[in-house]
Amino acid sequence: MMYRSTITEICSDLKKGKLIIVIDDEDRENEGDLVVAAQFATPGNINFMAKHGRGIICAPMESKRLQDLGIDLMVSTNEDEMKTAWTVSIDARHGTTTGVSAYDRSRTIKALIDPKTTKNDFVRPGHIFPLMARSGGVLVRAGHTEACVDLMKLGGLKPAGAICEIMNDDGSMSRTPDLIIFAKKHKLRICT
Repeated sequence: MMYRSTITEICSDLKKGKLIIVIDDEDRENEGDLVVAAQFATPGNINFMAKHGRGIICAPMESKRLQDLGIDLMVSTNEDEMKTAWTVSIDARHGTTTGVSAYDRSRTIKALIDPKTTKNDFVRPGHIFPLMARSGGVLVRAGHTEACVDLMKLGGLKPAGAICEIMNDDGSMSRTPDLIIFAKKHKLRICT
């Protein structure tokens, strides 16, 4: 069964502000993440992620930008098997309330890519977890973080996005057969 879309189709949807699903290898996490370009991380898209994805909403981006914003890695020694580069969680300092609403999380993600934003425009801890993509992308680390940033670059978008793992109704992680059903139900494209 052919369920994967072409990179051209994926990039076209991302440029239109649509969500897509990225599935990693069965020998890795074997999970699917909802992905949207950071510039299209609207309250509606963030709410969809929270409601239907159910995982943690993160913001993959290039390390240089995170360093410029003074957003540090969460730990100095990463013991995670997959070596996901989690940073300290943040909220936008301005234009938000508690930071947890879809509006506030959207505002925080958009602040991350705003060239006028400085490190003083964030509070720590918060409700968005920026993820530091490895230089070299999926050729260096085949993770959702790098896939997201690579897809944004291929699509001519800012090299940052919002991602959220997809879980089943019972709280278990969605695997490929479940993700295909999910994608059809919500009319989303899938890539690996």
